[in-house]
Amino acid sequence: MNTDFARRTAVVLRWEDYQSLRTRLSADQDLLVGLSESELRALAEGMLAPSRQERLSSLLERHREGQLREKEENELDQLLAHVDSMNVLKARATLTLQQLGEKERD
Repeated sequence: MNTDFARRTAVVLRWEDYQSLRTRLSADQDLLVGLSESELRALAEGMLAPSRQERLSSLLERHREGQLREKEENELDQLLAHVDSMNVLKARATLTLQQLGEKERD
């Protein structure tokens, strides 16, 4: 057997399975594949926990007034990074829901 040639295999799929597989393989990297619609909605509508929101508001106010200590500045940076991550996740969940809605209309 010549090793210069790639090994080829054929697989027979139903058309629906092929379309589903093709969609998943060529999907936008930002889509959250494998989650249910209810899980996606929970992510898209997620909010910062009330205690964290209160702490964030307090730290932001003190920051505006120039009263933060170094430890509090670090805490504020971490909270803002967490909010940024949540916003990215919410956007990805929303995009995925939109894509699912478009596929249902096709």
